[in-house]
Parts: sequence; structure tokens; C-alpha cells
Amino acid sequence: MVNILMADDHAIVRFGTIALIKELLDEVTVAQAANFDEALRLVGERTFDLVVLDINIPGGNSFQMIDVLRLRQSGLKILIFTAYDEHLYGFRYLQAGADGFLMKNSSEQEIKYAIRSVLNNEKYFGPSVKAYLLDKIHQKKQEVSNPLLTLSNRETEVVRLLIQGHGIAEIARLLHLQISTVSTYKVRIFQKLNVRNIVELVERFNLYNGMGQGKPSFQQSTGPLGETEG
Repeated sequence: MVNILMADDHAIVRFGTIALIKELLDEVTVAQAANFDEALRLVGERTFDLVVLDINIPGGNSFQMIDVLRLRQSGLKILIFTAYDEHLYGFRYLQAGADGFLMKNSSEQEIKYAIRSVLNNEKYFGPSVKAYLLDKIHQKKQEVSNPLLTLSNRETEVVRLLIQGHGIAEIARLLHLQISTVSTYKVRIFQKLNVRNIVELVERFNLYNGMGQGKPSFQQSTGPLGETEG
């Protein structure tokens, strides 16, 4: 019997993915978690062969989710399942220890293939990550043309939250950092991307996110934070 945990805050995503998993595997049980705390509780109570994990899940929202889950179960396989751009995030999450990175707009066949691959102790990644690895193998420097790839993992997390409209204090709370630390990250980000405010940051991110591959871009919040929030 294969035991899988589907961790995503959108019920329709959980139900649809669970249906595909049950089509793929004859003997399988699938538990559900709508937030990261619930996922941690379940991983602490039961043994799972695989966690299918959304990046932007309430209570999680960082690269450290992988390490935290593996503190509960050291051999746990983790497949990241997200709407976030593979070109920017895929290799980073694989470096952080994920066993696979899968876009939510993938076909049913690709989703099944990714799940089976990870369960078979293989790594799964899509074409953008494969292209990146090939460039590394051939010692190319094409990634330098995309300034987003000069950001560290933590800076990438801060960028994502900034352009979603979160202020410095809120980002510090979400990432469990000091406010002064987040402020330092923001200064570094603005310097690396050569921007002066959040509006320019959003424009620069949308310009380079996916390097013109037609990927969906993040949109700045139009709430009370305003264009100079943070």
C-alpha cells in the first residue's frame, strides 16, 4: 500500500490530484492537508511514501518546509506542485532537497509520470530545469543574463512576498526573520535588480520571470500597502 499526503490549500486542486493518483495507483491511500501545520501534524503521526506539496501553502511558504518535513520523517519523498515558474524556482527547490518540481498546468499524463518517477526513487524536473542543467554541464553563462537568477534563495522568497504586496514587518513574520534582516534583503534585492521602488520591482520581475516563455507573472497587490510599501 502506497501512502501519499496531498498538501494544498485549494480543495479543487486536492480533489483533482487525488483522483489522478487513484487512477495511477491501484493500492493507495491519500491524506489531505490544507495548511502546513496540518501537514506537519499528519507527517508526525503517520508514515508517508510521498508528500505532494504546494509552495504557497498557509503556514509554510519557504524553502525550509522541506527540511522541517524531513525532521519528522527523514526518508520522506517530496514533490513540489506549484503554479510558480519552474525556470526561477525549480532548480532552487531541487537544491533545497525536493525530489521533484511540477507545474500545476502540467498535463494529466505529466502529473502521473512525475508522481510515479518520485515514488520510484527518481528525480523529476521539467524542461526549464533540464535546460539549466545542460547549460551548467556545458559551462555556459546564459543564466547571468537573467538578473533574477543572481538572487539567493532567501532573496527570492522576499521578492515574491514584496511583489504580492506584503510589508517588511509581515515578511519578517512569515519567514521568521528580524525586521532589520528583511530590510537588508530588500536593499540587496533593489541593488541587484537595479530598481528604486516596488513598482519597478514588479515590472523587472515580470520582464525576466520565465525569460519570455509565456509564464504567468505575479501581480502587485492593490490593497492599502501602495506602490512604496515596505
